[in-house]
Parts: sequence; structure tokens; C-alpha cells
Amino acid sequence: MLRLLLSIIVVISLGGCQTVYFDAMEKMGIAKRDILVDRVEDARDAQTEVQEQFNSALEELTVLINFDGGDIQGAYDALSDQYEASKSAADNVSNRIGKIESVADALFEEWQEEIEQYNNANFKRNSQKQLRDTQNSYAKLLRSMRRAESKMSPVLSSLKDNVLYLKHNLNARAISAISIEFKGLKQEIQSLINEVNKSITESNQFIAAMDNK
Repeated sequence: MLRLLLSIIVVISLGGCQTVYFDAMEKMGIAKRDILVDRVEDARDAQTEVQEQFNSALEELTVLINFDGGDIQGAYDALSDQYEASKSAADNVSNRIGKIESVADALFEEWQEEIEQYNNANFKRNSQKQLRDTQNSYAKLLRSMRRAESKMSPVLSSLKDNVLYLKHNLNARAISAISIEFKGLKQEIQSLINEVNKSITESNQFIAAMDNK
């Protein structure tokens, strides 16, 4: 029975009916707050993966520009694979951030509605402060995630240019041309990795704060 219920919840979630999904989880004793923390953890892990993937792409590019004879087709295939893997990892991060936003919006809306139901003025005031503090902490986290995300697209664009150029020019001159652009792309990737690091730190701080409330 539990397995069937979980399967139904997964189907509902994939179908995009978030309200029904949250209600079903609530009936199982899993609050929106818990879902938010879980999704922040998932996004943090996805960011760790994307960081590792872009590092791998950078390493492959380094190998390519130091290419000294051999299988150029193989070098192209390796770089192409790194681009596709990087794009997939970046898409996963964007998807995870979107999931965080959907549950956060639902949580804060519900929280505010429940605050209005208090008769005790002290309880109401304290709950309102908690909500405001949580919203501020969440807003800081989301800005950090979106800032890191915004750096992924330019890097992917540059990687794609390099892949396409090498695809149509499988020769030493193409590698030489790519090496000229390498320094700028390397800086872009390192800047991206730095922003992802900051976002991971913000994620950990948010998770710790939520666990202590």
C-alpha cells in the first residue's frame, strides 16, 4: 500500500500538480518546510556535480590545446562529450532551482495565511518575525544560486563554439585557434566554479539554519 501511495505521489509530482503533491506529502507527515530543505540539498548536490563537470571540461580543453599529434577525431569526441555532459549538469541545476522556488512560494503563502489565524498577539508577532527572517535567508540563497546559474550559459556557449569549430576543422590549425581563446574560457570557468562554491556555502548555511529552527 505504501509503495502504491508513493508511486501515485511521484506521478502527481511529475505531472506538475504541485499543490496536490504537497497536500499528499502533508498527509504523510512531510511538511513543505521539510520538502524545501530536501530540495535545497538536492540543488546543492547538483551544483557540486556541475562544478566537477566543468572542471572536467577544463581539463579536457587543457589536454586538447597541448595536443601534439595523434587522433584528432578522438580529441574532438572527448571535448564534445564534455560539452554534452556539462550542458546536462547545468540543466539539472536549473531544474533543481525551479523546484526550490515552487515549494518556497507554497510554504511562505501557507505560513502567512496561518499567521493571520493567531489570536495570541505574541505568537503572531514571533511567527511573523520567523517568517520574515526565513524569507530573507531564502532570498539570499536564491540570489546566490541564480548568480551561479547565470554564469553557466556563457561558458556553455563558449564550449559549444570550440566543439563546433573543431568539428569542422579537424587539424592542428583549429587546435591553435582554440588555444588562443583558451585563456578567456579558462577564466570564465574558474569564475563559474567560484560562484558555485559560494552558492554551495549559502545552501549549507540555509540548511543548517532551517534545521535549527
